Amino acid sequence: ILSIAHAKILDETKDELLRQIKLGSTQFFEKLVLELLIKIGYGGSDEDNGQLTKNGSDEGIDGVIKEDKLGLDKIYIQAKRWENNCGRPDIQKFVGALQGQRARKGIFITTSGYSKDAVEYVKNIDTSVILVDGVRLASLMLDCELGVTVKDTFKTYSLDTDYFNDEI
Repeated sequence: ILSIAHAKILDETKDELLRQIKLGSTQFFEKLVLELLIKIGYGGSDEDNGQLTKNGSDEGIDGVIKEDKLGLDKIYIQAKRWENNCGRPDIQKFVGALQGQRARKGIFITTSGYSKDAVEYVKNIDTSVILVDGVRLASLMLDCELGVTVKDTFKTYSLDTDYFNDEI
């Protein structure tokens, strides 16, 4: 019963997160995406190792983050706060922008989802592109406790039979 209730609360919180994100500005969303990637561990969790591009001059790239603290590789970011699914042409534009930067890795994050064609396209290209849809975005935000506050924690217990077997 607790597991079912917990899952329901998480789903409701994810839905609420996505609603709030969609109410914010494009700049807010791009900042959120960069902050999330830093919390995940990219850039060695150092905020100076990630940056957003200037508005209007991004050429298909919304930000860049170092893969690790040493900056051995860069990951390019595209953030789309959309209602409709992102299609293959959207991903192809991003991959083209990556090629223009001679980049090998990119993350495309959206508040919506991806068409089957977009997902298949990413599987068949040499450039490594990770697609993060709205559901996964909200889950990652919960995992990193970004945009949320832990309200309650409940512990459950089971009997440690090994403890009692030593006595019997």
